Amino acid sequence: MLRGPAGAWAVLGPLLWGCGLALLQGGMLYPRESRSRERKELDGLWSFRADFSDNRRQGFEQQWYRAPLRESGPTLDMPVPSSFNDVGQDGQLRSFVGWVWYEREITLPQRWTEDLGMRVVLRIGSAHYYAIVWVNGVHVAEHEGGHLPFEADISKLVQSGPLSSCRITIAINNTLSPHTLPPGTILYKTDPSMYPKGYFVQNIKFDFFNYAGLHRTVLLYTTPTTYIDDITVTTDMDQDIGLVNYQIVVQGSDHFQLDVGLLDEEGKVVAKGAGAQGQLQVPNAHLWWPYLMHEHPAYLYSLEVKLTAQTAVGPVSDFYTLPVGIRTVAITERQFLINGKPFYFQGVNKHEDADIRGKGFDWPLLVKDFNLLRWLGANAFRTSHYPYAEEVLQLCDRYGIVVIDESPGVGIKSAESFSNVSLQHHLEVMEEMIRRDKNHPAVVMWSLANEPASFLKPAGYYFKTLIAHTKALDPSRPVTFVTNTNYEADLGAPYVDVICVNSYYSWYHDYGHMEVIQLQLATQFENWHKIYQKPMIQSEYGADTIAGFHEDPPLMFSEEYQKGLLEQYHAVLDQKRKEYVVGELIWNFADFMTNESPFRMIGNRKGIFTRQRQPKSAAFLLRERYWRLANETRYHQSAVKSQCVGNSLFTV
Repeated sequence: MLRGPAGAWAVLGPLLWGCGLALLQGGMLYPRESRSRERKELDGLWSFRADFSDNRRQGFEQQWYRAPLRESGPTLDMPVPSSFNDVGQDGQLRSFVGWVWYEREITLPQRWTEDLGMRVVLRIGSAHYYAIVWVNGVHVAEHEGGHLPFEADISKLVQSGPLSSCRITIAINNTLSPHTLPPGTILYKTDPSMYPKGYFVQNIKFDFFNYAGLHRTVLLYTTPTTYIDDITVTTDMDQDIGLVNYQIVVQGSDHFQLDVGLLDEEGKVVAKGAGAQGQLQVPNAHLWWPYLMHEHPAYLYSLEVKLTAQTAVGPVSDFYTLPVGIRTVAITERQFLINGKPFYFQGVNKHEDADIRGKGFDWPLLVKDFNLLRWLGANAFRTSHYPYAEEVLQLCDRYGIVVIDESPGVGIKSAESFSNVSLQHHLEVMEEMIRRDKNHPAVVMWSLANEPASFLKPAGYYFKTLIAHTKALDPSRPVTFVTNTNYEADLGAPYVDVICVNSYYSWYHDYGHMEVIQLQLATQFENWHKIYQKPMIQSEYGADTIAGFHEDPPLMFSEEYQKGLLEQYHAVLDQKRKEYVVGELIWNFADFMTNESPFRMIGNRKGIFTRQRQPKSAAFLLRERYWRLANETRYHQSAVKSQCVGNSLFTV
């Protein structure tokens, strides 16, 4: 971690960020419609088939992608986006491991197939886990890893002759290996007296169901052949002047002009610029503040970019608008600062998980979740344990919900998963994640992993390398991973900026003995801070609770026990947040599905809401707490100008 005065970082931040950008090749701008761009969503029913053959490769052996899927056998209707696991009544499909095949035939607008000055791009928002894509039987893309988008330029395929429709085929394999993120293993059961021939199961070391399928929107979008490929924005403040540093990448021509304008929420132009990089200065700037931290939170400007180029076929224009929030992030030994003021993470951990749809994106569910977050008084969440849909982050920007953006590095428990092969993939995932999420003001910290076996010898080099690479890609945000390793044994903790610790006192040990929580939790905080002198977040805590179960005195799994356990944690957090604890994230926002086991009764029940988003008693307890904390913060900030405590360790 580079350490130095805040002023030095204010000067070096944009320069270092520019160096980081050089490591990222190719843009991943969210597909937005404009005067030069169109989009066509392919949500709805797709043809679907799981390959139940013994080797799971019949689809490749028979080349199912060369002809309509229905010609090679029966198909099912499968909604997209959704996980395929819970939609049907077939138990085999729910637990299926291997290749599944999706297909959709679509009609294209005539101008898309005839205008050679137009690019047509196919974008898959998330395919879990490994995906291969064909268009009209022609291979166009492959991608490893769920949760992040990938694209293919299919212009030549759809503009090659008279064509009004095209067939998109996507094969997806949800098999996990020791080198995937998350990792897993395939275990073959070979005892013929107990298992049929070829029987195997997928073993995982993470506690959520490995849903699979096309989880987010599949769409087509267009751009001109000379187009805005990427935009990167960082922001700063110089007294009351907002500074918006931008870099723009253009593809398709070296001869172009770029005009940039920044508009406020009323549509008034407040700053103008030109060229591929520059700085816009905004007098009396409205800052992007977190929810409940300011009377006007989440202020968003609009960065409008216009590209004009001369091409062989004449002048070409491209337009793209990017929401921009002006804010700064910094840390000291004891504080997390947003816009120079202490910020306390009072929030939740979540999952993309719901009945029937699994991890499939769903707008009504998303809006409901944000309404519950704001009702709760939560100002933050962690994307446990993978990057969430881009639309989730857009709502966070819009509502002021702060995000710890986490990679799919969960279940890293074996030495094999710390190998160079695994590390290389993890580095690539961080590049994809930062490329996608770098411009969201709500994202204030990157989390590289959850509960890895960071006591293993290879973990030190693994996390030292991974954290250094992440900081090289983005020097503007602090970096962490979430640990449950003993403070003396953790080999990755020296390299993080914020210590995030998960603990489940009086749940996974000392069952039922809530009287020991305060001592154990206080000791945890004191031991970590004594060694590292860094701000800390209680990144997970909680207890399984079955809604409607009541026991007094409290017993495990009752609503009273969950409330009592939280109250014991809060007593210590109220002391330590006056010192160096900068946040608390309950596990979990809502109940979610897991693998079946004797330890899970139809999923993990630690939610303060049920899987159907109905509150348990603990939700009201947490709501009272979070609103009290918010009111205390607002009173404190209006009464006294905040002072940074300790020497600045990180600021941008």
